[in-house]
Amino acid sequence: MTREPSPLGKDLIGLEELTGEQILSILDTAEPFKEISERRIKKVPVLRGKTIVNLFMEPSTRTRISFEFAEKRLSADTVNISASGSSVVKGETLVDTARNLEAMRIDMVVIRHGSSGAARFLADRIPSNVINAGDGAHEHPTQALLDLLTIRDHRHELEGLKVCIVGDILHSRVARSNIFGLLRLGAEVGVCGPMTLVPAGIEALGVRVFRRIEEAIEWAEVLNVLRLQLERMQGGFVPSLREYNRFFGVTMPRLEAAPRDLLVLHPGPMNRGVEIDSDVADGPHSVILQQVTNGVAVRMAVLYLLAGGAPERAEAAKKGGMG
Repeated sequence: MTREPSPLGKDLIGLEELTGEQILSILDTAEPFKEISERRIKKVPVLRGKTIVNLFMEPSTRTRISFEFAEKRLSADTVNISASGSSVVKGETLVDTARNLEAMRIDMVVIRHGSSGAARFLADRIPSNVINAGDGAHEHPTQALLDLLTIRDHRHELEGLKVCIVGDILHSRVARSNIFGLLRLGAEVGVCGPMTLVPAGIEALGVRVFRRIEEAIEWAEVLNVLRLQLERMQGGFVPSLREYNRFFGVTMPRLEAAPRDLLVLHPGPMNRGVEIDSDVADGPHSVILQQVTNGVAVRMAVLYLLAGGAPERAEAAKKGGMG
């Protein structure tokens, strides 16, 4: 692959920074990469010779493994580093860790960090490409991109589509990235949750706020259900998990009362019986497992584009060419 300037710029920090055209270029590039994961030999040489470091300072299952699959399917060399296995536990700063990795001549860093702004902080200080895999309550751009791709697979057009994000909006970087991405592509966006879990003034972003799940379901065509991030709460946000499910849980009776057939997404991990019931998560409305599948294709697309690949040459790259 001839090295050219990326259509995304040097880094992918968040969807707030991208145009609608850039977001669509990622989704369109992901389409031909879906097929690679269905092959007997799931590998193309697009990133052969590239070294990518997955620097995960917070626990992760889906995102970390999805990035690792994406990197390996593009033939990159990967190194995985967690907080417990790094010199951060000895007091080393994030920048010193990254600069030491840079000295080993890496090409990209995929970072997840508990502090908002950590990905931008790092990107401004190292020449390697930086991909934000979630930073504090700021953004989680690749999760939103795979959500957008999954919605587009089923609804074809995002412009004018009514999408409601339900649950813990306050603590959710997924909600923020989804809001930015959906609005860029012309969707109508609503949010629904307890007053304690919906940020004050969120309407200024251009979203509608629903106080009752029944109203949100009546309005929406797509629900993106978020879990309660209990690890980020210090108490007092909801009376109990049982009460949350009673008033805001996405249940089959509520979906069956909807005026239209709803599409249901969830970024995982799920708290079954809290924000979503099992018969919904495993039922005909759910596209949750397709989200996971699409996550690999989206991350392959981001890696390819940041390495200088052109969207219009993704089809050739999929076939084993260098794009």
